[in-house]
Amino acid sequence: MSRTVAMAIAPGALHPWDLYELGVVASIFGTPQPDLADPWYELKVCSVDAQPQTQPIGFGAFLRAEHGLDDLLTADTVIVPSVAAECVTAERELPPELLDALAAAHSGGARMVGLCDGTFALAAAGLVEGRRVAAHWVHAETLAKRFPGIEVDDSVLYVDDGDVLTSAGMTAAVDLCLHLVRRDLGAAVANQLARRMVIPPHRSGGQAQYVDRTVPTHPADDLGVVLQWAVEHLDEPLTVEALAARANMSPRTFHRRLHRSTGATPMQWLLNQRLAHAQSLLETTDFNIERISRLSGLGTATNLRRHFASVIGVTPAEYRRTFARPASMG
Repeated sequence: MSRTVAMAIAPGALHPWDLYELGVVASIFGTPQPDLADPWYELKVCSVDAQPQTQPIGFGAFLRAEHGLDDLLTADTVIVPSVAAECVTAERELPPELLDALAAAHSGGARMVGLCDGTFALAAAGLVEGRRVAAHWVHAETLAKRFPGIEVDDSVLYVDDGDVLTSAGMTAAVDLCLHLVRRDLGAAVANQLARRMVIPPHRSGGQAQYVDRTVPTHPADDLGVVLQWAVEHLDEPLTVEALAARANMSPRTFHRRLHRSTGATPMQWLLNQRLAHAQSLLETTDFNIERISRLSGLGTATNLRRHFASVIGVTPAEYRRTFARPASMG
């Protein structure tokens, strides 16, 4: 059975953390595991220019790409890792020959994979129109605005849409690549590979547990003062009417101003702040769930668990196991 994986490297300088995704692909698909499956995958690193090519990728690093775009057309799976930041913001367009090769590979039956903002390349090639894709929550709004014909989901770690798969940022690349191994070679092989990598074979929850829910950076001054006060008094009963009065606004004006500044209603914003405080307490203290519920203004442990499951996607206990900082606990 042929298991050729082609990793398409777009030109341009990458951020240092983008090397992580290149390493993930190389580690999972480019490192033979004959005791797990033989043959394993064959990985080809492909670039826009004719092979072989040493491509600068920023911060003094170079990538040796031994293959050109023609190898995308014969691959079983084509993976596009992160692209340069200016390609995400559309300050610079991706090379048309790369986009044409991606489209041709897909038409030829290749399984297409976008890791983090590599999905921008799949979208620019017209491969995700009308589809649901995963995106890092930082880039989700930009992706949705640039390509309004796709459904962007920033709540999940990855999306498997059959012949097109996409992941959220950085470590979610591991989740998606292990999922590909699971699809191809079965759960037992994927689980054993995850064990060798000292990572869970499947992570609970989605991106919601990683989203920043802090006070907006530049709210209007009068609104910002009230929001900061609210964050410092989350353990007290807080109502929209009381916050509006503190801001010297009517509840209706307060609602409109807050929504314009944060994109959330007052009650949504307040719940996000309570959950953010609960997350911080779970990370940095050994307080029990009842106490954290009271300190965050969520009342009872039942309320905390319900909102965590609904918004964060994991239980408070699972979140604590993942993010607790033992040195800080007291």
